[in-house]
Amino acid sequence: MSKLHDKNPSSSQKEKRKLFDGLIKSVAGLVAVVVVLTGLVLAMVFQPEISARISSFSSEATTENPQPLTDISTELVDGKDVETGLLAGDGLELVKAHCTACHSSALILQNRFTREGWHEKIVWMQETQGLWPLGDNESIILDYLAANYAPEAPRGRRVPLTDIEWYELKE
Repeated sequence: MSKLHDKNPSSSQKEKRKLFDGLIKSVAGLVAVVVVLTGLVLAMVFQPEISARISSFSSEATTENPQPLTDISTELVDGKDVETGLLAGDGLELVKAHCTACHSSALILQNRFTREGWHEKIVWMQETQGLWPLGDNESIILDYLAANYAPEAPRGRRVPLTDIEWYELKE
């Protein structure tokens, strides 16, 4: 009879086991929350720009058409902006403020379009990507992009040959 009793633990032992399992799960969850919060605090302490971005995201969420940053600093070296690599020129600050608020300057640097082509890209970004209306700044931005990132003539290793008398090879 005692063997039968050992195989079936009493209800109080089952309850104790259930409580213990619940306690373990609660402690594990609490430890996970503490680790995540500690990571966030450390990130904000050692990388303060993260907390600035978080606060700017929360303020942007409340406005319908968020405005880009206006305190854009421009340090030029060899005719290029150090931060973005964009060429110096009228409208650079507006391009930095409006364009690089959403994407890297590499997207500008790797593309070459006519003024109309840049305008089409802006319209596409407004229709599909949530770009805000640029207002009077649009023409200044288009002037800058068309002047500095227009299509280039193809460059080869040499000037194409001209005035050559060609002949057929015979076997």
